[in-house]
Amino acid sequence: MPDPRQPALPATESSDTGRPMISARKRIWGWYFFDWASQPYNTLLLTFIFGPYFAQTATAALVAEGMDVAAAKAQAQAYWGYGLTAAGISIAVLAPILGAVADSSGKRLPWVWFFSALYVVGAGGLWWTAPDDFSVIWALFFFGIGLIGMEFTTIFTNSYLPELHDDPNERGRISGSGWAFGYLGGVLALILMLALFQAGDTGRTIAGLTPLFGLDVETGADTRIVGPLTALWFAVFMIPFFLYTRDRVDPNATVFKLGAGIRDLWRTLKNLPQHPSLLAYLGSSMFYRDALNGLYTFGGIYALGVLNWSITEIGVFGILAAISGAFFCWVGGRIDRRIGPKPVIVTCCVALILTSGLIISLTPTSVLGVTLSEGSSLPDIMFYVAGALIGAAGGVLQASSRNMMTHQADPHRMTEAFGLYALSGKATSFLAPALIALASDISGSQRLGITPVAGLFILGLILLAWVKPKGDFQT
Repeated sequence: MPDPRQPALPATESSDTGRPMISARKRIWGWYFFDWASQPYNTLLLTFIFGPYFAQTATAALVAEGMDVAAAKAQAQAYWGYGLTAAGISIAVLAPILGAVADSSGKRLPWVWFFSALYVVGAGGLWWTAPDDFSVIWALFFFGIGLIGMEFTTIFTNSYLPELHDDPNERGRISGSGWAFGYLGGVLALILMLALFQAGDTGRTIAGLTPLFGLDVETGADTRIVGPLTALWFAVFMIPFFLYTRDRVDPNATVFKLGAGIRDLWRTLKNLPQHPSLLAYLGSSMFYRDALNGLYTFGGIYALGVLNWSITEIGVFGILAAISGAFFCWVGGRIDRRIGPKPVIVTCCVALILTSGLIISLTPTSVLGVTLSEGSSLPDIMFYVAGALIGAAGGVLQASSRNMMTHQADPHRMTEAFGLYALSGKATSFLAPALIALASDISGSQRLGITPVAGLFILGLILLAWVKPKGDFQT
């Protein structure tokens, strides 16, 4: 995991004169802790705990109003999709603008503080989603506020990566180690949630305990506590980041001016065709990140519908993927340091294309077109293997992509660049779900419906051909 023995850089002074010097090691570890602090929003809220709770509770509320069960499930899923879409649009529109404003002012930490507050408020507010007075609007509002907070803090904290080491080759290792550290944080938070709070059918947790603090299972308190737990986790583990992170003094910085930020962003967008490597990279990452999100989003649904897995088996699948991701992000970061991010990204895309093909080939009675004997466990085993590959290649892909952005962007407009990176990631976030839905409708097969994911990875891989390893701004 993160290597505390990295080469020491000269200590740096905070932007506030008179404050103590902060060593390079502390700055790097503080930056690592953002990934550790923020990951549970994805692991606990988006994927494994609150997302299913929302669908289950919204479905029950709709059925109580007289809706058919099947229609209620579809409507609950639609509500969840609309909520994610609204948050995604907000992020896509505002990310590059606020990034430009932050770069013009030279101040990023105030934005991190502000969006960290949104993260905590949004996550904590999910406690008020009890089944008896469940409100879809308020549940999605709080979840969306927290999601916006998480995404924007990620944009601003990612922009500190180039400042963590003077050697660009070291950034791949730092990025990979940070991503691995974040995966471990998400896994630990999930284990604590399942062991101490979340009750099963017996009324006890997987550790055989009654939910802590006497949480009432009937009111969903054992599940709703995931919101305050995620908020508390973030608030506590962001302390190292705020202790050891400072904005650099920029003599050319201005006060916060929205108009100036928008003008700077517009100038950057107009100049994008003059920087073909950056433009190609934004397009490439747009496609392959969308494909990866498709695998993350539909992997559990695929296992449920095609292989008839239980929720518990899907949870184990997720934990395996996260552990695999943590280990290989650590390894991948060191490979990135030696050979650069582009070969790593290409390798991960190829691995994920092959993994998508493996998943598409799986049925309860066959693997890669080979018919198996009745009751064979090989399809389940191979799907676990696919999960480990997705966790490994997907985690490394995201870590190296973050590092690649530091090579492609204008060093003086790094926060704005990560805003554009967020915009490209959100601009087509509808594409994978839409193509999967269309392919499923046309083929009448949930299994074949996943094929567009491979196509999106291939498009991203093709566009990488126009991406220079060191970008347009470096000689």
